[in-house]
Amino acid sequence: MQPKVWRHIYALDVGAALTLTAVYVGFARLTADDGQPAYTGPFWLGCLIAVMVGLPIAVRRRWPLAVLVTVLAALATASLLDIPREPYAAAGLAAYFVGLAEPTRRSVPALAVTLPTACGAVYLGEAVVTPAEDWRGAAGVAGLVLLVIGGAWGMGFTVRGRRTEAARDLRRRSERALDEERLRIARELHDIVSHNLSLIAVKAGVAGHVAESDPREARAALKVIEEASRSALVEMRRTLGVLRTEGAPLGPIPDLDGLDSLAAEAHRAGVNVDLTVHATEGLAEGTQLTIYRIVQEALTNAVRHAAPTNCQVRVEADAREIRIDIADEGPPPTPRQIVRELPGGHGLLGMRERAMMYGGTFEAGPRPEGGFAVSVRLPAEGNH
Repeated sequence: MQPKVWRHIYALDVGAALTLTAVYVGFARLTADDGQPAYTGPFWLGCLIAVMVGLPIAVRRRWPLAVLVTVLAALATASLLDIPREPYAAAGLAAYFVGLAEPTRRSVPALAVTLPTACGAVYLGEAVVTPAEDWRGAAGVAGLVLLVIGGAWGMGFTVRGRRTEAARDLRRRSERALDEERLRIARELHDIVSHNLSLIAVKAGVAGHVAESDPREARAALKVIEEASRSALVEMRRTLGVLRTEGAPLGPIPDLDGLDSLAAEAHRAGVNVDLTVHATEGLAEGTQLTIYRIVQEALTNAVRHAAPTNCQVRVEADAREIRIDIADEGPPPTPRQIVRELPGGHGLLGMRERAMMYGGTFEAGPRPEGGFAVSVRLPAEGNH
């Protein structure tokens, strides 16, 4: 809460404290002309009681329990001396903040002591010490005091419960947002590292295989490794820089214009890509990033598990849905071909999560004619 607001709140408490003090000083000066018992003790004692009733309210937010005890003791004494002409408003103000600020283990016992003490003092003052009412009238006044103090404490306790629940809900939302951000960062890092390392691994294998027989091909493979390494470092530094520095500028977010670069990188790693992008103008930035990452991961899997091969990538959109289809032909047949394990690690999981995040569908699996296919459908609503 801002300091200016706190100053206003404390000013209200001070105003209430001074008002209650002045009212009780006035009560101590009243006579019995109205037919009610009047205070007949020394005026200084009446003023002292008035000060103890009113002034502690000014600091009720700092010491709620101490203020309630002081005010209750002063009001009980005042009731036995026939000073009060109101239903314990000061005790109600103090009890409200006990219910609001104190934990249940302290506020409930405090209320359990306050209510019988206040009601007992009022009843004794009204019906026993200086009888001004019969027992029914005294019980009615005591009931009014109980209602004022108990109602004020109940309101404070209710507000405390609502604030606690609101804080708990805010904490849950913050934790959920943090988890979502961690998942997003994990997906981005996986896409960056997996894609570039797959290119590096494939080309390193090529370079090692042809280093002696075809130095030119080996140099070309090393050139691809150099470019992929540089690209990975740049993207990693950008992502980690955002994590380290609040407000750090983000680089350009990949979009559908980057699909050609993905196809070119895959081609250098041995996957010939037939890319078709149709009717995707005006897609939202987040949707374009999702499409880019799905295509990137699918091509990474093709490079890792099927190169050299051919791969068809189609991205199309209409008024109803966005369709993303990636299918490769699988690795070339060899005399002793070993069935490869299908890619089922974090890559496919990341693609599925990206699709589900937009309420879409995801399918992936081997093709009957050979190779592997990924099919994603995203709803078009809200993406244009």
